[in-house]
Amino acid sequence: MTSRRHKAREVTLQMLYQKDLNPDVTSDEIKEQIQSSLADEQLGQFAWVLFTGVTESRNMIDEQLEAIASNWSVSRMPATDRNIIRLGVFELFSTDTPAGVVIDEALELAKTFGGQNSVAFVNGILDRLIPAEKRVVRLEIAAMNSSMAIDQNPSLGQTS
Repeated sequence: MTSRRHKAREVTLQMLYQKDLNPDVTSDEIKEQIQSSLADEQLGQFAWVLFTGVTESRNMIDEQLEAIASNWSVSRMPATDRNIIRLGVFELFSTDTPAGVVIDEALELAKTFGGQNSVAFVNGILDRLIPAEKRVVRLEIAAMNSSMAIDQNPSLGQTS
């Protein structure tokens, strides 16, 4: 089942890709395409916020990618992958979307729009860029889930 926001992220990715390959496309044209692709006004607004956030932060995001992606310059990355990663980085650092959701959404986009190695590449880059405060929450949730599993099945906590 695809979430409503996932559809907005798909449209955002398509617009980021278009802008990346055709820098002359105007913001008005992008906004119009978002509105025609997403009939729901809230989703259109969400997509527009993501699009403008990524484009306004693009230089800073690309600097982070250059620093973290050893042996890869942003210009050498497949256009789809770099825009999925840009979108993920923006969401990780500029929204309250949980890191796990951002990563999962990015991986779904990579499966749908990327190439054979896109999922692993996108996952590897985004995982290294999770902000510390979101990483802590992610680890706490994983620990809590493990603890609940042991509480429900005490034999899991026993060592031999």
